[in-house]
Amino acid sequence: MSRMEKYHGKDAEDNNNEEFYEEEQQPKKRKKQSSFKRFIKTIGVILLLVIGFSTFQFIKGNSEAKSDGEFGQIEVTDFNGQNNHDGSTNVLLLGSDSRGTDRGRSDSIMVAHYSKKSRTPKLVSFMRDTYVNIPGYGYNKLNAAYAYGGPELVRQTLKENFNVDVQYYAIVNFASFSRIVDTLLPNGIKIDAEKDLDVDGEDIAKGPQIMDGHKALQYARFRKDEEGDFGRVRRQQQVMNAVFDQGLSVFNAFRLPKAMGKVQGYTSTDVPNRLYATIGKDFIFGVAKPLEKLAVPVEGSWSYGSYEHAGSVLEIDEASNTFAIADFLSN
Repeated sequence: MSRMEKYHGKDAEDNNNEEFYEEEQQPKKRKKQSSFKRFIKTIGVILLLVIGFSTFQFIKGNSEAKSDGEFGQIEVTDFNGQNNHDGSTNVLLLGSDSRGTDRGRSDSIMVAHYSKKSRTPKLVSFMRDTYVNIPGYGYNKLNAAYAYGGPELVRQTLKENFNVDVQYYAIVNFASFSRIVDTLLPNGIKIDAEKDLDVDGEDIAKGPQIMDGHKALQYARFRKDEEGDFGRVRRQQQVMNAVFDQGLSVFNAFRLPKAMGKVQGYTSTDVPNRLYATIGKDFIFGVAKPLEKLAVPVEGSWSYGSYEHAGSVLEIDEASNTFAIADFLSN
């Protein structure tokens, strides 16, 4: 056999080997691609089921809340929320015992803060007796702003005195709060009561215990002791922290959509539904960090005062509190 024939023979053999190798590899590649496609389809089906279940539960909770005739919506027509420059979200939370259109003074004034960047929920609680300048009305207790001009005037007052921009508002009836807690935590909420309390005939013993929504609300609202509003705000923050830790967890995720629906249904608010979904998923998937809290006025920045038109008040150092709030929300 000539050298040329040997060369062509070897070349043909190499080609046959390559074709055999390619034929061997093709089924493996197709098998891998098929497995990957099945995996993607499975994930897609699971996501669709989760979205469908969450949507159904949200609508169900919302419908139950809106059909509850005990609580009427408070109509707000002129809230001019301002966006934060850093892209975070601030929601003005107002707690009230009002019925229907009877607004009254707000018992609780808070700003709930959340940043997608830090994923840290924060809560600033303002003492209702804080003596502040209410635009158009002069100095008075902070909770008077709600009676004078609703959530919009509260927003203006917080901006005027503490340079806090608020984007949305939410007015929550206290009694409805207990029903939201019972939906989210039907087996109760664990609270370490800081002292023995007698709240409207209901005894609360000091120490760790399980509270239903009503008892937790009574505990949070108690203020008839020497600490007054300071103790009340501290207990409110304690209960809110327990709700965040125990209710907004991955282990309780299947109850969260219905509870969020009840929040939206019981609350007079302009918070868009998309925000519930955007922030809610951070808690469902466990990426949100623990709740951080601040009470205003901060320690060492206030003193007691009294005025004929306002009664007993907390006179504050506005600069110190403005700095403390800005530092708290930016970190």
